Amino acid sequence: MGGSKEGKRKGVAVVTGGTKGIGLAIAEALLGRGYAVAISARNAGDVEAVGRRLEKKHAGRVHATVCDVRREDQVEALMAGAEDRFGGIDVLVNNAGVGIFKFLEQMTLEEWNAVLETNVTGVFLCSRAAIPRLRARGGGYIINISSLAGTNAFPQATAYNASKFGLNGMSEALMQEVRHDGIRVSYIMPGSVNTYFNKATPDEALAWKLQPEDIARVVTDMLDHDPRSLPSRVEIRPSMPPRK
Repeated sequence: MGGSKEGKRKGVAVVTGGTKGIGLAIAEALLGRGYAVAISARNAGDVEAVGRRLEKKHAGRVHATVCDVRREDQVEALMAGAEDRFGGIDVLVNNAGVGIFKFLEQMTLEEWNAVLETNVTGVFLCSRAAIPRLRARGGGYIINISSLAGTNAFPQATAYNASKFGLNGMSEALMQEVRHDGIRVSYIMPGSVNTYFNKATPDEALAWKLQPEDIARVVTDMLDHDPRSLPSRVEIRPSMPPRK
């Protein structure tokens, strides 16, 4: 999408769920740091609109693709497209995620699968497709956007808790599998973030919550670390939530 002139690049990043909220903030932060960025999401209209907007500001450094991370063929197309467009992949940010919050006995199998397949299987598929491409570049970084729900269980979040507990464990195991290939793996566990997640609407009255840009800053800070160091897990929460 957009012009062919790329200019000087710092690296190539793929950000799933990159058209709104945390994913969009991460994509914008990486573009601001000089990266070429491939964004993806399931909604074709969002992908087209956000891709065009970002391309206007960062000509030649944006690639926007429709991708359902639950679909192996679409994940492979996303990674191959980023590689073809920019010559390789250096960073993968697994941000795409969904939340359906119901008591377990009221949840359908379809709803359960939607959460687990997006939040866990999607990360598996994207990471598996990215690893050989990162290795071919001499190493890289996989950053998974988890949640404090990955350590703190609460009612009506059985599926979401299961997915984020699982994502944390997968991240820690994967970190050990690929560290000697020069591939670092980290996960970020945000608390409440003022986004559209779970059909919420960002609101100035919720300014006490974390902002998407706060999570994006953690991502860029991770990338700035010397390769000898690994901030493997970061918890970030609102510093002053309302008194209960």
